[in-house]
Amino acid sequence: MTVTQDLSILSLIAEASLPVQLVMLLLVVLSLVSWYWIFRKAFQIRAARTRTLEFERDFWSGGDLNALYQSATASRHHAGGMERIFEAGYREYTKLRAKSHDHEAIIEGARRAMRATYQREVDDLEAHLAFLASVGSVSPYIGLLGTVWGIMNSFRGLANMTSATLSHVAPGIAEALVATAIGLFAAIPAVVAYNRFAHDIDRIGIRFESFMEEFSNILQRQLR
Repeated sequence: MTVTQDLSILSLIAEASLPVQLVMLLLVVLSLVSWYWIFRKAFQIRAARTRTLEFERDFWSGGDLNALYQSATASRHHAGGMERIFEAGYREYTKLRAKSHDHEAIIEGARRAMRATYQREVDDLEAHLAFLASVGSVSPYIGLLGTVWGIMNSFRGLANMTSATLSHVAPGIAEALVATAIGLFAAIPAVVAYNRFAHDIDRIGIRFESFMEEFSNILQRQLR
């Protein structure tokens, strides 16, 4: 086999030692799984943003809160995060208002209900982001492990030769560096996606929190 053939990517992968091949396989699996979650989270966050905008438009259009609550209850399975926060707060507000005349306790109860729903919604949006962060931070080191192992094998093979040329060294080092390249290929998209998703989720969370404060003020005015 010629040096050119030895240095083709497929040949390097096929002729790599078993530990290096296992490292490459692990990195490919991590990359595929991370890409699956990148697409899933992208669609989920985009849907959350769209539903938030739609509910804000309906809420601030000046409609009746009871009618809005009934609509949110009827479409619970297709509701967005802000709509579920509204539903939880208004349900608790209605329940406490029928039992108590303590305005402060009523508003505080509605806020607690909204806060609990808010936390669930944010947790759902943040699910699997830790996996992307782990892939982004660990993959280069996994690739480096394969690289180190491959270079060790290359130098170990040279120990049995009286003279070494580039044709003897290059294939072993090249196959080792392929592991690092695959590690970077797995890590870079995961890091970029994690940073983007974390930023988008923070912005959505801020909108949720602002809505909770504004809605609490509306409920407080209704009690006067």
